[in-house]
Amino acid sequence: MEEPRSGGDYRALVVWQKSIVLVKMVYQLTDSFPKDERFGLTSQMRRAAVSIPSNIAEGQARRTTGDYVRFVSNAEGSLAELDTQLTISIELGYLERSSIQDCYSIMVEVRKMLNALRRALMARKY
Repeated sequence: MEEPRSGGDYRALVVWQKSIVLVKMVYQLTDSFPKDERFGLTSQMRRAAVSIPSNIAEGQARRTTGDYVRFVSNAEGSLAELDTQLTISIELGYLERSSIQDCYSIMVEVRKMLNALRRALMARKY
């Protein structure tokens, strides 16, 4: 059985803060999508984006490092999902590649930070 982790505040994590910025960007980008996508791609992209900081927060609040690692991995999965959905949005003509450069930059930062957080947690776990 794993030892309980020491507590902390997920709001202090830069990766959580940057993922909140990403959520706001995704909401702004999807505002211009066709209304018939409201329950399709718009909803999926917003859920994927919201899932990133939500998983970071939930993982940090869990009692074991193993749980935290799983939730960080879930956040990484949601980020990959969002990346795919942005590509689809470009392919469908809903977004211009040039209009999402800032979003991609934040996504790269968040991806690197999530990877580093997961590696640090795994090193502590074993």
